[in-house]
Amino acid sequence: MGFLEKFTSLKREKMPSQQAVQSSFDRLTNEELDTHLNIQRYGKFMLTDAIRPSYDLQVVPQPGYRFDSYHDACSGTDVPVLMAAASREHLLDLFMDLLDPLGTDVKVVLETSHASQGGQHVDLCRDHVELPILKSTLWDYEDLLLNDGCTGIAVLNTKVPYEVQFDEHKLLIVYGEPLGAFEAVLQAYGLSCQEEMQFITEGEHVHSSQDCHAEQFEQMQLRLGMEG
Repeated sequence: MGFLEKFTSLKREKMPSQQAVQSSFDRLTNEELDTHLNIQRYGKFMLTDAIRPSYDLQVVPQPGYRFDSYHDACSGTDVPVLMAAASREHLLDLFMDLLDPLGTDVKVVLETSHASQGGQHVDLCRDHVELPILKSTLWDYEDLLLNDGCTGIAVLNTKVPYEVQFDEHKLLIVYGEPLGAFEAVLQAYGLSCQEEMQFITEGEHVHSSQDCHAEQFEQMQLRLGMEG
């Protein structure tokens, strides 16, 4: 079965600076598109089914991490950020291990764009979730978390304060300071710091989803006690 047959929803996403530029997918035949979307590995990096790079490989997927910063407009401060990409076989284990520095009582935010219009997404929140219970629940939805390009999750503890995201692009993003404990986790999985590293979000890319993923998201949402 080809990629186009397997998935019920495909959406292309460009960087704002690329909106006026012709898409690398525009003149492809279905066969060329399906061949590209079926490529699962670039070197040692295995993709999940959730995301694919542009046809002209504006960004080649690779494992690694880099430091960045996020400007919080409300407080006027810059928050240190650690961004990482990992191969599929390590990805969910790595995310789970990145949660440990948050403590045992966390806030969870589920992100969904299954019914979105214009690239918008909906956030669902719940405070005071015990981390062991959260991890156990998330393992039950491993396929959804890895392979659905419309599902993301953030886990945070405002008392620490840190936030760990596993977003729709299957990137791992940590906000807070200091970030040494989280960097040590990344290094334990063999990831190295690359200051000039680019992530799949920094080029044109494709998200994919299936109808069953929307159903699984609703089930996970209920398991975590979140109202729609």
